[in-house]
This record gives sequence, structure tokens and C-alpha cells, in this order.
Amino acid sequence: MGTVTLGVSIAVPEPYGSIVQERRAGFGDPAAHSIPTHVTLLPPTEVDASALPAIEAHLATVAAAGRPFPMRLSGTGTFRPLSPVVFIQVVEGTSACAWLQQRVRDASGPLVRELQFPYHPHVTVAHGIAEEAMDRAYEELSEYEAQWSCTSFALYEQGADLVWRKLHEYAFGGGGETSSLPSQSTPADRPAVHP
Repeated sequence: MGTVTLGVSIAVPEPYGSIVQERRAGFGDPAAHSIPTHVTLLPPTEVDASALPAIEAHLATVAAAGRPFPMRLSGTGTFRPLSPVVFIQVVEGTSACAWLQQRVRDASGPLVRELQFPYHPHVTVAHGIAEEAMDRAYEELSEYEAQWSCTSFALYEQGADLVWRKLHEYAFGGGGETSSLPSQSTPADRPAVHP
């Protein structure tokens, strides 16, 4: 049956997701259109494809125990020089993200793994590109603001083309699969956006 590469994340909803994705592309990041704008809960993890049903059941259990929470993004940060990443900071919702990622990777579940770095919720806007472009991303998004109510997270699979595609979305409180997050290429809601 082979292996698959999975990730678990909170999608940044529209119109924010597409805006950040376009800005990331504008900074010259070739991965911009392969990765939906998100806050990671489980980084790319290779698993046996036969484990998918157990993984999906585990994530449904994690979601059932969760509750919606406010998320707010504000300003930029960087992991340089340790890692070539510029990101938008999560300034509200960090403890809920930390709680979720810990449960996703719980030792009793099928997604146990160690992290390369301590968990730090963020939204990547530049990764592994020229230093000048990283500096530009850091400066140009330094006053970026977005906020929404986080009501779910999703399971993604990376295809052979390196594009990440959503497999399932899990609503908090045991609501099952949800479709509340539109595709990043088709904005549905238009709340006020601050560049």
C-alpha cells in the first residue's frame, strides 16, 4: 500500500488565506501556491497509507474535545539564523494551538513524533529564499493583522507534485466534517482586511 506524507493544520480563512498566499508568491517563494496558508499542528509526517483510518479516527477524537477559539495574527517574526523562515505571528490562540498539536501527536495515538524545534504557532510567509526577499517579507508584512474564530482543523496530504491537498476537515465539538473554509482561490467572506 505504500506511504503517504500527511500534515495537520489550521487553515487561514478567506480572504486572508489567499492574500497571504499571493504575498508569499510575490516574495519569490516557489512553494507559495503548493501550500495553503496555515498554522501547523503536525509538520509533514510520512506514515503507512494503511494507517489512514486510524489517523482519521484519532483526529476526529481530538476535534471532538476541542472548542472554537479566537485566532489573531499580528506582525512578523523570523526563525533566522536557525531556520530560513519569516512568518506572521499568532498573537491570540497560541495556547489553543499548542494544546491541539500536543493532542494530535499524543503518545497514545497514531501520529506520535518528535519535533525538530519547539512548537511555535505561526504562518510562514517566506521560506528558504534570498535574504533580501526574506527581509522584504519581514518589513512589508510587519503591520499585517487578521482575526477570526477558529472552528476546525484539517488533515492534508502532499501529492507527488508536492502540492498539499485537504483530505478532511474536523470541526470542534464533535460536529464531524465541516466545509466552513472556502478554497483559497475563491474568497467567500470579505471581512475588513488590514495589509
